Amino acid sequence: MLLKDKVALVTGGASGIGRSIALVMAREGAKVLVADLDDTAGCETMELIRAAGAEAEFFHLDTTDPGQHAEAVRHAQTRFGKLDAACNNAGISVGRSKSYLPVGESSVVDWLDIMDVNLNGVFYGLRAQIPALMQNGGGSIVNTASIMGQVAAKRLGAYVASKHGVVGLTKCAALEYANEGIRINAVAPGYVDTPILKFKSDAERAELAAKHPVGRLGRPDEIAELVAWLSSDRASFVTGAYYAADGGYLAQ
Repeated sequence: MLLKDKVALVTGGASGIGRSIALVMAREGAKVLVADLDDTAGCETMELIRAAGAEAEFFHLDTTDPGQHAEAVRHAQTRFGKLDAACNNAGISVGRSKSYLPVGESSVVDWLDIMDVNLNGVFYGLRAQIPALMQNGGGSIVNTASIMGQVAAKRLGAYVASKHGVVGLTKCAALEYANEGIRINAVAPGYVDTPILKFKSDAERAELAAKHPVGRLGRPDEIAELVAWLSSDRASFVTGAYYAADGGYLAQ
């Protein structure tokens, strides 16, 4: 078991990739604190983990609130005694207007919405998690970036900028805390078959699948397996890395 006797915190753990990360971490032996803004779906993830025979708790987390990140870490330490690993996975692709527009037509409100969740939320998570890992003698943090952390796409200006920011922040923090035994990495999912795509038509989903050389969308568990490995001691020489799980998207 990759994460036997470890304690992990997963933000955005209520559904999609985050739920799969929480489930795989639990399967690999971790006690998991599932953190999300969606109480109902977050508790469902917790119950799925418990039903599989592992330990889990749910914590209500608004990832745009730095104070709540600190409370989540304290909750993990109080409930499970420590923190060994964290995955800052919470993210959004569109702001409150639900519009995908060119940069020159995008609203400031949408820009701030996306930055606050995708980039600020990761910073707040790191800021709360790193001291806890230092107290524990080291550990691992994995930040969910995207293939859009390396390339770009039209009408996704704020999302692309936020994910480029996650990659840069990950690398900087990895350099700063390497001597403390803390490894910090980022994963770059391609287009993954999650609830966020449920509003896409069959034709749109096929178009997205065709962007990947493997000819299909990714599965949430395929991203989760990579996160679990990066969180484990088997990845002990890996830090500051940006790992793509993208069906070959970035190789084109």
